[in-house]
Amino acid sequence: MEILRKPKWLKSKKLGAKNTQVIINALRKYHLHTVCENAKCPNQGECFENGTATFMILGETCTRNCTFCAIDKTKEGLKPVDTNEPEAIAKLSKELDLRYIVITTVTRDDLPDGGTSQFLEVIRQIRKLCKPDVSIELLISDLNGDLEQLKRIVKARPDVLNHNVETVSRLYKEVRPIADLNRSLNILQTAKSTDNSLITKSGFMVGLGEKETEVLELMKSLRDSQVDIVTIGQYMPPSRSHYPVAEYIHPGTFAFYKNEGEKMGFEIVESAPLVRSSFHAERAKKIINK
Repeated sequence: MEILRKPKWLKSKKLGAKNTQVIINALRKYHLHTVCENAKCPNQGECFENGTATFMILGETCTRNCTFCAIDKTKEGLKPVDTNEPEAIAKLSKELDLRYIVITTVTRDDLPDGGTSQFLEVIRQIRKLCKPDVSIELLISDLNGDLEQLKRIVKARPDVLNHNVETVSRLYKEVRPIADLNRSLNILQTAKSTDNSLITKSGFMVGLGEKETEVLELMKSLRDSQVDIVTIGQYMPPSRSHYPVAEYIHPGTFAFYKNEGEKMGFEIVESAPLVRSSFHAERAKKIINK
């Protein structure tokens, strides 16, 4: 199979700056994980340098077998829920004086509540220890479609609820074989209908072989589900054993998607090659503070 050469517009900032090492040292001190590191995000250098990180709860091993993702999928590596994790996240957030905190998770289908209780405790600890003006964004799994668990999360009042659809419907069987697009859309729609003031968010990748018409159709489905923020970025396989990239999408096409998304009514559209779900997540504050 031909390996596509990365174009010049896919260069990202590297690790090594002062704030980067401060963040990494603090994470090691509190035994915490970030999706920035585990998912090999290309923006971790820039985000760490800006004092931003996306905490990943419930371990480093996922129960799903998505073919695009760098997160470990060895079921033998599943660990019991760390009850110290929520307080550690809150303490580190306070120590770093974070104003916008993103919490994501590996998918834990082995847990009866899909990890909901851990999300709730993280919110409680952050509200308890951090400054009142801190904003919390949760990036959740599909909870296996369990809407009662979703409603528990919504009622805990995060500022932003994010759930990524990742790709267009046609590619789900190859890219997200255990997931289901309609289930994900229902999660987003139910979150908004449970609390209309909640800011909802979703994101997906391009470059996996989707058509432009499919991208626009997916964006419309998200908007019909009352999603407020959408993120669109270039897929880059973590290794040769992962799902192959079909195409590197030109920045002009990303600009087109951004323009179309704004016309559809999204409050924020982040669309560029290096955009990832939590990149510039703090920009949601302009909606939170309305």
